[in-house]
This record gives sequence, C-alpha cells and structure tokens, in this order.
Amino acid sequence: MKYILILLLGNFIASVSQVMLKKAADRSWPSPLREYLNPLVVGAYVLFGLSTVLNILGYRQVDLGLAAVLEATAYIYVTLFGIFLFHERLNRKKILALALILAGILLSALA
Repeated sequence: MKYILILLLGNFIASVSQVMLKKAADRSWPSPLREYLNPLVVGAYVLFGLSTVLNILGYRQVDLGLAAVLEATAYIYVTLFGIFLFHERLNRKKILALALILAGILLSALA
C-alpha cells in the first residue's frame, strides 16, 4: 500500500507541475530567456524530476498492471485543477469519462 501511495503522490506532483507550466505560458515575459528561466518553469521541472523519482520507487514494488492503471489518476487531478484554477466547465462527456476512469481504477485495484 505504501508504494501505491508513492505512485499516486508522484502522479499528483506531475499534475501540479503541468499546471505551473500552463500558468507560466499564460503570462507575458520580457524576454525569451525569462520565458524559459522563471520560477514557475524551473519549479515545474524540479517537480517533474521529483515525480520521476517517486514513480521509479513505486514501479519497483507495485505490479506493472496496477501501476499503469494508477497513472490514469493524473486525468482526474488535471481535470480538478482545470475546474478550480482555470474555471473550466465540465460537460456530460467529461463527467462520463471521469466516472469510467474512476471505475477502472477501482476495479483494477480491487481485483
């Protein structure tokens, strides 16, 4: 169970870093160099590195089939960030897709 939580944390951190990159892309920067070397972008890549380390640790102990299914939690995190941070709207297709993702994760975890 510990390593499953490590994988989930790695996916969450990767999702946070994606949001940071989107926030950085939405801003105007005074120069091309600042566009790529600013705190949001550098921080996002540091978080991607941390996420990679956590995923490597998790993949060492979690069955590959389950680990691949747990990667789908990133869709849930990114959708929630989109709703709360970017004020995106959910439609019926997105709700159905998220429900199917959750059902698949639960079925795989319980099997």
